[in-house]
Amino acid sequence: MLLATRISVTSSIHSLLKRTPRSLSSPKQSLSKSSACQLWSSSFSFCTRSLHKSTSTAPSLSYSCSSLSAPSMAAAAAVDPPPIGVNPLLQDFEFPPFDVVEAKHVCPGIRAILKKLEEDLVELERRVEPSWPKLVEPLEKIVDRLSLVWGIVNHLKSVKDSPELRSAIEEVQPEKVKFQLRLGQSKPIYNAFKTIQESPDWQSLNDARKRIVEAQIKEAILNGVSLEDDKRDQFNKIEQELKRLSQKFEENVLDATKKFEKLITDKKEIEGLPATALGLAAQKAVSKGYENATAENGPWIITLDAPSFMSVMQHARNRSLREEVYRAYVARASSGDLDNTVIIEQILKLRLEKAKLLNYNNYAEVSMATKMATVEKAEELLEKLRTASWNAAVQDMDDIKNFSKNQGAVEADNLNHWDINFWSERLRESKFDINEEELRPFFSLPKVMHGLFNLANKLFGIDIEPADGLAPVWNNDVRFYRVKDSSGSPIAYFYFDPYARPSEKRGGAWMDEVVGRSSVLARDGASARLPVAHMVCNQTPPVGKKPSLMTFREVETVFHEFGHALQHMLTKQDEGLVSGIRGIEWDAVELPSQFMENWCYHRDTLMSIAKHYETGESLPEEVYLKLLAARTFRAGSLSLRQIRFASLDLELHTKYVPGGTESIYDVDQRVSERTQVIPPLAEDRFLCGFTHIFAGGYAAGYYSYKWAEVLSADAFSSFEDAGLEDSKAVKETGNKFRETILALGGGKAPLEVFVEFRGREPSPEALLRHNGLSPVSASA
Repeated sequence: MLLATRISVTSSIHSLLKRTPRSLSSPKQSLSKSSACQLWSSSFSFCTRSLHKSTSTAPSLSYSCSSLSAPSMAAAAAVDPPPIGVNPLLQDFEFPPFDVVEAKHVCPGIRAILKKLEEDLVELERRVEPSWPKLVEPLEKIVDRLSLVWGIVNHLKSVKDSPELRSAIEEVQPEKVKFQLRLGQSKPIYNAFKTIQESPDWQSLNDARKRIVEAQIKEAILNGVSLEDDKRDQFNKIEQELKRLSQKFEENVLDATKKFEKLITDKKEIEGLPATALGLAAQKAVSKGYENATAENGPWIITLDAPSFMSVMQHARNRSLREEVYRAYVARASSGDLDNTVIIEQILKLRLEKAKLLNYNNYAEVSMATKMATVEKAEELLEKLRTASWNAAVQDMDDIKNFSKNQGAVEADNLNHWDINFWSERLRESKFDINEEELRPFFSLPKVMHGLFNLANKLFGIDIEPADGLAPVWNNDVRFYRVKDSSGSPIAYFYFDPYARPSEKRGGAWMDEVVGRSSVLARDGASARLPVAHMVCNQTPPVGKKPSLMTFREVETVFHEFGHALQHMLTKQDEGLVSGIRGIEWDAVELPSQFMENWCYHRDTLMSIAKHYETGESLPEEVYLKLLAARTFRAGSLSLRQIRFASLDLELHTKYVPGGTESIYDVDQRVSERTQVIPPLAEDRFLCGFTHIFAGGYAAGYYSYKWAEVLSADAFSSFEDAGLEDSKAVKETGNKFRETILALGGGKAPLEVFVEFRGREPSPEALLRHNGLSPVSASA
């Protein structure tokens, strides 16, 4: 998932995850997977925080590449530097001072930046001319300045949350939004872009510059530039309130998740939980004051954090425990002081009002204005995939019922949501003789990362090396890496924060930019500022002296987020407003991430990472073949889950009437009749935790996961066509992928980029084939 914390000149979304704890499972996974940016499992969101994406341009402090090969971020470039030691946000730095920024620095730092940016904007408006040097370049500098500093603050809120940091952000955010609106609604800037578009020189501009001009015009309109007086004031109030509500929504989900803790002292109650889960639960108990807690003897604390939650759902034989934990999960943030129900109603009401002010029929039309799809085309794709998935999902449920009955399960004739994952896991173990927990020793984090980096070298000709110590980090577990091209020259950097920290870190997995590639912001004689990214996951941390031993779905998640990072880091686009992940239509942005997941099933790749952490033994060949066979296990059910979320999202943003006779939960039940073989519980409040669409960048855009999945599966099929065992062909195809999908950024329309790589327009056939689904299956 892509998480965009950037401040956009407009209210649209563009740069990356994800963000949001967000990301559901992709239907293509055999194991119910936590795809880095999707919701997965019966009715829960795993990666719930997804991208706060910001399309356009976000103000951020300028930072550029130094001759040292590291980006030199001059946060003070446009601000008189304060005395040393006063505020790290305002000092000159090569990499963000994540280790020393505190809540007390936020308000004075952001206000100082905003003051200077306002002066810069006034000067730009006074002297603006319809030319690149007099319009776009100074605009990019304004947009980039605050993006860096706001990105630091927002990132820390995601990975090192505290009441003090929340309070500081809440205090200064309205001022930031006010400046964002002021910039996005600047008529002198808008008129200058219009003049460029209407000039005789328009056709002489390259694709990237045309895309920038077109995007700025469109986003200015979506940001209310054409509104006058009272309507503009109303629009701005709506934007401020939407930002406040989204932040509160997300905080409620995090707090509700942290609030649930179940202490267990009787080992019989957690029978079936694997050693890794018991160790994690005991570790949690120790952190809560039970100093003598052990994995063997307890006590244990169960939480709603993904590693703990999914272990209970998949392995706990205690059905009442599964039910209690499941009900707690789907009821998160739906009662008391943390109830998100009213917030959802307010968000939907304000989004509809915003759409009407902009002369759209509904908010989905606003969202689609900056995407590849239209509402109609998105609905058409979802229905096509629903039809192909339905019969398979019905068969999945029949198989689970029959299997549980044969195993003597008393609940076999009345399976409920808290039974599905448990019995499907037992069925998968029986059918494919694969025990996911027994595979963990073969997937230690160091070996997985080593194999992933080798794959990147093979496909894209890059080398990745540790650079720990070069950049400050926010937690001792965070790693820092340097990316080099074939000549040995640095081309990018990235941070990697792998482990769950429920007390301070959002759930899910995401990637976001720290800074993007830009020629305008280059310094010290460099041709361009180098891109820097961060990848954040929430996988099982090391327990005792063992390294982090990963589930297969956690491996897929790392590959997914790395795909996002590659598109940001391997861009060759020097126009900063459309480099890397910036400027790419939201429904195409998951292409590289989902593409990379396919390599987890490639034999040579998997065997290179699957080494026993103690003995070095390779994963047995027969186990690999079983993993491959299990890839399409319950593909129909997993596909329908994604379709439920996407269809519900579109329904709420097209037809739903806030305050009408039908509640948001009524809509969910109605949509689920056609997208779920077993409908949600009547008391299911999944929507109260759906951060993707209420606190992330996926409002009226969750369909993007399926849309991009079509693109990514078709792109991977190009490697299949070339021959996955033909190393020369793989290398040539990988280079072509790098030079198109990864290199061109938002400087070219995504459909054109895809055609340039694939030689034709995308087809859903590869996706259906990979999932073992037939396009002609009957629908419900």
